[in-house]
Amino acid sequence: MFELIKTGNQRSDAQSILNECYSVQFLLNGELPSYLFKLRNNSSNKPYILVKQDSYVFRELKVGDVLDMEFNPPRSLGGGKTFKTIITALDPIVWTA
Repeated sequence: MFELIKTGNQRSDAQSILNECYSVQFLLNGELPSYLFKLRNNSSNKPYILVKQDSYVFRELKVGDVLDMEFNPPRSLGGGKTFKTIITALDPIVWTA
C-alpha cells in the first residue's frame, strides 16, 4: 500500500480527495502503459493505492517519488485532473489464510 499526497496550489485535504475521487492513473518513468488504481482509505483517513508486491509497479515506486497522477471522479468520462503527487509511505500488507 502506497500513501499519496497531492502537492502544489491545488492541494486538498485527504478526506475531500477520497470523497471526490475514485481512482488515480499514472505513467511510470514517463512511459506507456498507464496504470490505473482504485483509491482506498486507511485507518488514518489518508488515500492510498494497493499494489501487488510481485508487480512491476511495486518494484518501481519508491517513497519520495513525485508523479503526475490523474485523479478521476466516480464514473469518469475524462473528467480527471492531473496533480503532482508524492508517494509518502509504504506499508506492506500481509495476507494470512
